[in-house]
Amino acid sequence: MTNDALKELSDRGVSLYLDDISRSRLDGGDLRRMIEDRHVVGVTTNPSIFKKALADGEGYDDTLRMLARSGFSTADALRVLTCMDVRDAADLLAPVHTATDGHDGWVSLEVNPFYAHDTDATVAEASLLHWMVGRPNVMMKVPATVAGLPAVTELVSRGIPVNVTVIFSLDRYREAAEAYMAGLERAAEEGRDLTAIRSVASFYLARLDDAVDGQLDIVRTPDAEALRGRIALSHAHLAQEMHTELHSDSRWKALTRKHPGVRPQRLLWASTSTKDDRYSDTRYVTNLALRGSINTMPEKTLQAVADHGTVPAEPLGAEVPDAREAVRHLDMLGISFADVADRLETEAVTGFEDAWQEIQKVLRTRMKPAEEEDD
Repeated sequence: MTNDALKELSDRGVSLYLDDISRSRLDGGDLRRMIEDRHVVGVTTNPSIFKKALADGEGYDDTLRMLARSGFSTADALRVLTCMDVRDAADLLAPVHTATDGHDGWVSLEVNPFYAHDTDATVAEASLLHWMVGRPNVMMKVPATVAGLPAVTELVSRGIPVNVTVIFSLDRYREAAEAYMAGLERAAEEGRDLTAIRSVASFYLARLDDAVDGQLDIVRTPDAEALRGRIALSHAHLAQEMHTELHSDSRWKALTRKHPGVRPQRLLWASTSTKDDRYSDTRYVTNLALRGSINTMPEKTLQAVADHGTVPAEPLGAEVPDAREAVRHLDMLGISFADVADRLETEAVTGFEDAWQEIQKVLRTRMKPAEEEDD
């Protein structure tokens, strides 16, 4: 077993994050070992991850009994439990955050997905959760929906770090980057220290390929077959090109002139667990050795990269002209990329809403015995 690929990615300037959290992972020292031995420098979470952690783990029982006896609702209990896990993960990563001057060592916590289409509710919930966790190295995850983007601007203007999530298209990525810059400009007007504000834009990959490949399989032509598995990585490299362009234009330069320590929004590659067995289980990690970016992955993918990952000299999709041609070719085949991206955004938010409801059901069951003991 080797960690060479993980080390090579880290040496190339890629920040490796774990897309998972649980009380057992925290209490058992598993996350600490990953930080020490697997080059993990951050953690991301989402409602599906917390659903699994709460359903499977017994490490929450004492806290749940205490919250039930104290009259907490399941919604408030969920806030407490998620904030506890994120706070402990943030404390483990605090030395990384300090050593990298805030470049890494972040933990992301998702806002209630039912607020994805309500700007004010998103801002209020994100502000509350950020205050509850009370750690400087925590980002609030806000979806890049039409209502989520102005929430990003408002939160950044308040100095709250934001992970802009469920991004599937270059248009949405541009809007996320512009929302961050607008927040920085407002923060500057209010006299905030811009050097303390951070953000990442989370671009989803495997889900994108899975959806586009499904459309290509319907077309069933040689041209369609040649595009299978190319779109997500092509989009990632185009997003990297757009990232460079956005931070070379006059708007960003004006900010850096007035505030020399201001930090650009970083790109984060999410949904990196391969959906199709015909593809390598490391393809969304080893093909994105892009300096300054973040790659977040579940433990299974991290393990695969450690076991047999190889970082290629010529990564798939890296040639930007070819990447543009691949995306344009979809239209020629009658596949609307915009429609696919819109559907994936809706499905992602709906999936997190479903997970949120399932968590509430689990909590109602887990908290009920303590309530009955008091009767």
